[in-house]
Amino acid sequence: MSKISLSFYGGAREVTGACYLLEAGSRKLIVDCGMFQGCEDCDFRNHQPFPFDAAKIDAVIITHAHIDHIGRLPKLVREGFRGKIYSTAPTADLAEILLEDAMNFFKRGEGELYSEADLQQTLKLFQAIDYKEEVELAKKITFKLLEAGHILGSAIVRFDIGGRILVFSGDVGNQPSILLPPRSSIPDANLLVVESTYGNKRHQHNADRKLLLERAIEDAASRRGVLMLPVFATERTQEILFEINEMLQSKRVPAMPVFVDSPLAIKATTVFSKAEYARYYREEIQKLCGAHPHLFAFKNLKFALAVEESKAINEVKSPKVILAGSGMSSGGRILHHEKRYLPDPNSILLITGYQAAGSLGRRLLDHVREVKIHGESVSVRADVRVIDGYSAHADEEQLLELVDEMRDNLERVFVVQGEPAASLGFQQAIMDRLGVEAVAPIYGEKFEL
Repeated sequence: MSKISLSFYGGAREVTGACYLLEAGSRKLIVDCGMFQGCEDCDFRNHQPFPFDAAKIDAVIITHAHIDHIGRLPKLVREGFRGKIYSTAPTADLAEILLEDAMNFFKRGEGELYSEADLQQTLKLFQAIDYKEEVELAKKITFKLLEAGHILGSAIVRFDIGGRILVFSGDVGNQPSILLPPRSSIPDANLLVVESTYGNKRHQHNADRKLLLERAIEDAASRRGVLMLPVFATERTQEILFEINEMLQSKRVPAMPVFVDSPLAIKATTVFSKAEYARYYREEIQKLCGAHPHLFAFKNLKFALAVEESKAINEVKSPKVILAGSGMSSGGRILHHEKRYLPDPNSILLITGYQAAGSLGRRLLDHVREVKIHGESVSVRADVRVIDGYSAHADEEQLLELVDEMRDNLERVFVVQGEPAASLGFQQAIMDRLGVEAVAPIYGEKFEL
């Protein structure tokens, strides 16, 4: 095999914008092609031409459907890419609704990033493959997708390039997952590109997450307040609905209206509910799917798809539970509810996911007493709580376990998809605790492998 190189065009000392160019022989491959999010110059960066010729890329492999991993795919097509886009079937399904949503976001005021025609052309290029199915891209270049345990259909990518094993972790799931089986183990990796979103932190509440959610529901009920949950459309919404359903069935919490106020989350839930995707869940959930096919639906649950249905939530007397997008309170319908209920000391804001630096969610997590929403000052008197255990990302210890499993064969680790403190901290932890060479690349850096 002739030379192999790897270039980093996103996700380099930052969480978002994952995009990695792998060149092996004459083949040019992209792993993930995500949107930059949460930074002041993100709009500018997303609109910049790719630093490579999109028309010369042979194939794209997608780890999972989050927009920071797929958001620039239609832009790649717009710039000339016509190869195959490989992913699992659930990822392809979720990508359609998430990319459509992102397109509409840019049409509303950020400037067109891609058109409807670009999106439709992109969707035609997807080729769904199963976990462990070997795909030959060229002579002596194959890859497989393996379970990552992050969101439905998420994958670790394992390349075999002339006998050398190169692994891209994608986003590694936080274990144990409520819905998904554990991630795969890949002990034979020679080179690893690993995420580090929580590379310098440990989750505190994995074992207690359900209890803490239960307590928040009970407290909102006793205070006759509103429990607000800013949620990500994929995985977080479905996990919480599943757990609330279980609590209501077992009468562990009082009955009250539960609203999902996010068109994107509602559409994503239809994908999670597909009978053919039951096999992607862990064994216990598969059995439940057979006995009770409606895992994410229950008596007091209402989906607010239309704007009028969203507004009508305000007319429902408290107590009530509202799950609304977006997960970092950076947009979406949650802002309307936060504007209304953050000044209410009887209400609770429950944060259950990663909050990027600079986001409203991060400021609320830091317990500021006043925020601006839609240009208006809003006092924060509501009870702001956090549950780390619902994070879909592995923490430092879990990530170190992944690297440790590969240690005997690892030549080098590339640490990506983390803020500088997290990526650099995890890089140091790998070298100090495991004795493996590690580097946290900067944007545009290229390595000969």
